[in-house]
Parts: sequence; structure tokens; C-alpha cells
Amino acid sequence: MLDVLSIAYPFASVHSDAVGGAEQIVSALDAALVAAGHHSTVLAGPGSRVAGRLALVEVEAGELSSERIRRGQQRYFQKLQRLLAERDFDLLHFHGCDCARYLAQQPLPGSIPKLVTLHVPNDWYEPNLFRPDAGLSFACVSNWQREHLPSQLHVRATIENGVDLRRWRPLAEPQGDYVLCLGRISPEKGFDRALRAARSVDVPLLLAGQVYAYPEHQRHFAEQIEPLLDERRRFLGPVAGRRKRQLLARARCLAVTSQVSETSSLVAMEALACGTPVVVASPGAPATLIEPGRTGLVVEDPSELGRAFEEVLALDRAACRASAERRFDVRRTTASYLDLYRELASETVASLRPELALERGLSA
Repeated sequence: MLDVLSIAYPFASVHSDAVGGAEQIVSALDAALVAAGHHSTVLAGPGSRVAGRLALVEVEAGELSSERIRRGQQRYFQKLQRLLAERDFDLLHFHGCDCARYLAQQPLPGSIPKLVTLHVPNDWYEPNLFRPDAGLSFACVSNWQREHLPSQLHVRATIENGVDLRRWRPLAEPQGDYVLCLGRISPEKGFDRALRAARSVDVPLLLAGQVYAYPEHQRHFAEQIEPLLDERRRFLGPVAGRRKRQLLARARCLAVTSQVSETSSLVAMEALACGTPVVVASPGAPATLIEPGRTGLVVEDPSELGRAFEEVLALDRAACRASAERRFDVRRTTASYLDLYRELASETVASLRPELALERGLSA
């Protein structure tokens, strides 16, 4: 039996309908561990819901200034220290882009294997995370990401993200006519480009997601998003549950317009599982998730987005669902992680006490 501590990003909630893809994957891994009879503890912030044990850290509400973030991270690290003093975990799994803060403040127990899943672009992490002597193992979320990482990193596995195909399904309801943009409303997501393209060809567009309390995110929304909204291009705010599934399943397409090289795109997988094609105008991994001309379109120049919003209607929605069934089942994702957990835990235990590895059933 494994005893795993997952360390999420403190300023985003962990649950199955979380805005962030990393938080959704933490939720899926927690549920899979519990379902398999293992112990799961999740260190997370307000609004989180887990199947195992939630180690909740309250962070200050309001604008996420640099000082407020620093105080929240300090409380988070103190809670992590208390958890490690209370319990002998088999593995620590870090998911937040700020994980270097906790690994650098004070050395964590060297006898516990530490896995970091690189959910976001490499340059979003503090450089000291990648020190050769840090004793960390890394997991990538796409082959594209792994090909673009420094070769000296100790990457143990590439485990693609996935979605619950039983939950994300095509609907029998009539298809809508709108383009959908869905995700965190921030400058790097490029939703303003999608709005301009939709206005240029007079196609309706719905933008759904959360504007977090970072000053730059709120400024971006006020200055770059709001002026582009009108009766046919509307902002819905955060969506979840049945409403999110309906929006995805009825859209003419999902638009992925990030201006940074994303490592994956969980919402693109959700769209394909709903039978909805994806238009990608973004560098990085998202273009590798579709079959161009069959399950989506890849736009090299943002000026071509409007034309893609019109041409996407010709694509076969059944092919989108079939592609998701072949590639993006979250059960494959969680099974691969559980295998990796066992490998890392067994290597550490066997190196320290071979007889304990046999006792715990972790030996290879």
C-alpha cells in the first residue's frame, strides 16, 4: 500500500471541475489512489475537494500581490513541514509551478522520493528546481514537452494527461453556432485574438473562465477583453459541471489561442471527447493533440483564425470523439502514475532496507 502526498499550487482549488488542468489531474490521481486502496493526502488551498485526506491551507482573499503570495507560500511550506513530521510518506508529488520555493527553503527528507510533474512551460519554474543535485525525478505531460527539455534533467516518464470519457461525451442536443474559448483569463491565453477573429467574420463567441486576482490578469481583462465584447461575443465567467459539458459539446469548435508554448491542453481533450473539433493557434503541444483537417485545424497566423472558424464546420464530430477514446482516457494517465509511484517508492525502500521493501510489497 502506498502513502502519497500531493502538493498542489496553493492559489488554485483542486477538484474535478477546477479551472486549471494541473488541479484536475491532482484530483484524478487522488481519486485513483483511494479507489486502488492506497492512502492519498493532498496539500491544497481553499475550495479544494478530494477523495482522500485534504490538508487545507487558507490563503488570504483579495488581490494576489507579490507580498500576499509570499505569505501564502510561507504558510504552505509550514503546513508541508508539519505533514512530514506527522507521517512517513512513500512519495511526495509536486504539481505547482512554485514548487522550487518549498524544495529550496529547507532540505526535505532525503529518504522520500520526490516527483515533479512539469505541467507548465519550463521557463515558468525557478531555475534552481533543475539543479543536478536536487535529487528530483520529473514527469512530462507530453512528448512535445519532453523533446524541448534540457537533456540533463532526470525525466522518469512522459505521462499524457487524460479526461474522464464517461463524463465528457457528445450530447443529443442540437449543436450551437458559437466558438468557445475556455480557461484562465490571462494575457498569455490570447483570448483577445479569438475575439477579434470572431468579430471579423461575425461569428458568435462565448468566453468562459476565471479572472484570478492577479493585478496583471485583471488589467488584461479590463483593457484587452472587455472592449471586444458585444451581443454576439460574450463573457460568461467561470463555468463547471453540466453547464461546462453542454457548452463544450454544443460549440462549433473550441479555440486554443495561447501565446506561450503550452505543454498540453486538457480543455482540448475535453472538447474532442465531446465530439467538438479544436482550432489551434498556439505554439507547443496543443497542435499535437489533433489530427489537422480531421479533428481540428492548426492556424499558423492569427489573421487566419476567422477563416478557420468558418471552415471547421466541415469536420466530422464523430472522428473527434473516436480520437479522444483512442488517446485521452484518464484511466491510462492515472494507471501510469501509480506504476511510477510504485517504482520510485520501491527503489528508495530497497536501497535503505531491502527487508522493508519485501514487507510492503514494493520490491520489483
